[in-house]
Amino acid sequence: MSTPHSAALSSDLTVYAARLVRLVRRSHAPSAGVRVLSILDELGPQSVTALAQADRCSQPTMTGQVGQLTDQGWVAKTPNPADARSSLVTLTDAGRAELRRVRALSASLVAERLARHPDLSPDDLATAVAVLRAVVDPSSSTSTEGSM
Repeated sequence: MSTPHSAALSSDLTVYAARLVRLVRRSHAPSAGVRVLSILDELGPQSVTALAQADRCSQPTMTGQVGQLTDQGWVAKTPNPADARSSLVTLTDAGRAELRRVRALSASLVAERLARHPDLSPDDLATAVAVLRAVVDPSSSTSTEGSM
């Protein structure tokens, strides 16, 4: 799938995906901590070092983030079975609830925007989700069935 047209569309996909993320962030300003919750949701328990690498920040910055999230009850630190000198950061039930809340706000914003475009069908949305999922996770199925 490498043609000048597909290259232009790939560029547009990148631009509009980034704009969608910025639109959502401006709408309800999720904290930087929500990014950490999302990383933990995606990757599972991680060390502070691994979280810093995943978020592309310094270890001291991530240590501060994890401290704040621990104080809020959204993450917990547990002993790392692979390295007794470190701990693993895990998502708590309260952290999962906060992540669901933020994602529901995001979904509501997108649904509101989609409602302004009656020409777009649920199948169009399912295709967009399938394309983004395939780009982000190449091992995922590209089927649009059950995406909604």
